[in-house]
Amino acid sequence: MKIGVPKEIKPQENRIGLTPESVKTLVSEGHEVIVENNGGFEAGFENEQYIKAGAKITNDAVDIFNDAQIIVKVKEPQKSEVEMIRENQIVYTYLHLAAAKELTEGLIKSKSINIAYETVTDNNGRLPLLAPMSAVAGRMSVQAGAHCLEKNQNGRGLLLGGAPGVTGATVVILGGGVVGENAAVIATGMQAKVHIVDKSEKRLKQLTEMFGDKIIPERSDKIDLTKLLSEADLLVGGVLIPGAEAPKLVTKEMLKFMKRGSVIVDVAIDQGGCVETSKPTTHGDPTYIVDDVVHYCVANMPGGVPRTSTLALNNATLPFLVKLANKGYQRALGEDKHFLAGLNVHKGHVTYKAVADVFGHSFVEPGEAIKN
Repeated sequence: MKIGVPKEIKPQENRIGLTPESVKTLVSEGHEVIVENNGGFEAGFENEQYIKAGAKITNDAVDIFNDAQIIVKVKEPQKSEVEMIRENQIVYTYLHLAAAKELTEGLIKSKSINIAYETVTDNNGRLPLLAPMSAVAGRMSVQAGAHCLEKNQNGRGLLLGGAPGVTGATVVILGGGVVGENAAVIATGMQAKVHIVDKSEKRLKQLTEMFGDKIIPERSDKIDLTKLLSEADLLVGGVLIPGAEAPKLVTKEMLKFMKRGSVIVDVAIDQGGCVETSKPTTHGDPTYIVDDVVHYCVANMPGGVPRTSTLALNNATLPFLVKLANKGYQRALGEDKHFLAGLNVHKGHVTYKAVADVFGHSFVEPGEAIKN
């Protein structure tokens, strides 16, 4: 198959869909790979490395979208890219459609085949292609939050880890999944006081076994969230409903109880955010203030560390891509129900229920869709 890797064009997005090593693997399987000129440059991958791995380099994304049977990206297709997607072309990337109506409509209209990294599952119901970026974003959330707490960033003027004789900041993490766990790794390492809020007693027990008395586990149905927010210096929003819009757990009214200069890092912003006052920002202009609370809502946080992120992402996505290219999408998805869960839009039909529900589209079972 012909596999195309365009350069990412979302603002401050410096990752790339494939590393040279991944290209080498695909070429060894008999596939042709086309990479856009300098597509991996910002992530530290040179054209020469791709050429040595067996890729062809093209100067224009149009050539990639015209020639490739599979488009491999990192972020959701931007408007100009959606216009280039062809009927029956396979798009393999993060999509986050439940928070993107215009993109959903564009992909439906294109009659392409769209597989979202973030809804592929595994035997334990986890999300293996989302996990590496959630881990990166979780770790970055505390780094970013610590920076935003500095006075010159309009924060409270606190050092997250405190100082000799001065207690560290209080960090409240909403959601004990991959984002929350990795945020806790950094926050506890920096010696902050860390609360983790989750609805699952089982998950909180796992986190307690992992972190011991370095965290304070909080059952979401047994706490006064407003009171907890009033104690927070840094709030990390890491809640996730796979493929669906994030629930708004923190209302605008609750912000009035938060400290002046406290910080919210809403990692759930890709799925609409879990804070009512959240709106997407960029690495170039990452923060804004509502009711004296600093909001950091960068929608592609891992793009800030593109080399680490690209390597981690490829470790997870490449085995599925090899199956997709070797077997064709119908067989690859038909043989693997977990891979099939990644199919969001297929030839004009919505095949992921949460996306169909949020936009009022008819839902087509993915297993039925790929038979046509």
